[in-house]
Amino acid sequence: MIERPEKIEYYLDIAKVVSSRSTCLKVLIGSIIVNEDQIIATGYVGAPRKTKSSLEHNFCLRQKLKIPSGTQYEMCRSVHAEQNAIINAARAGVSTIGGDIYIYGKSRITGADIDAFPCFICKKMIINSGINRVICSLSDKKEHYKVFTTDEWIKEWQESDIIDDKFKYKG
Repeated sequence: MIERPEKIEYYLDIAKVVSSRSTCLKVLIGSIIVNEDQIIATGYVGAPRKTKSSLEHNFCLRQKLKIPSGTQYEMCRSVHAEQNAIINAARAGVSTIGGDIYIYGKSRITGADIDAFPCFICKKMIINSGINRVICSLSDKKEHYKVFTTDEWIKEWQESDIIDDKFKYKG
């Protein structure tokens, strides 16, 4: 019998390949947006088009400035993978409404899988882009991923504050 990966594993594997293009010195993150079982956009963590990345500079600006991990994202050279996927869909004139975003993450330093939860900025962009589901790879060897719906995030933020999120990007 021929074995086929389930759809979620299949799309996370593609996001993993996309992550290999990342230019961050700390993490490899890749994302893909799928709508009606078709990949409509991809994105990886990297410097804006036509600018020098941390790999090209050979140092991380945030580390040089001693900025704690998970804070002051505006001081990072890179655009997050989720943001790049949404931007790439917009550049191509493709609607993200009703789609799913798959996010894969791995430490460049240790090579270990990480919990690829989006940061607050990316969560807000994902909600506003009209994406329905967010599928994040996990470091857990038993459960490889976690599925969120943006409706769940919206409900949580209506009932409590954004800062109370249980599943946070840890940078």
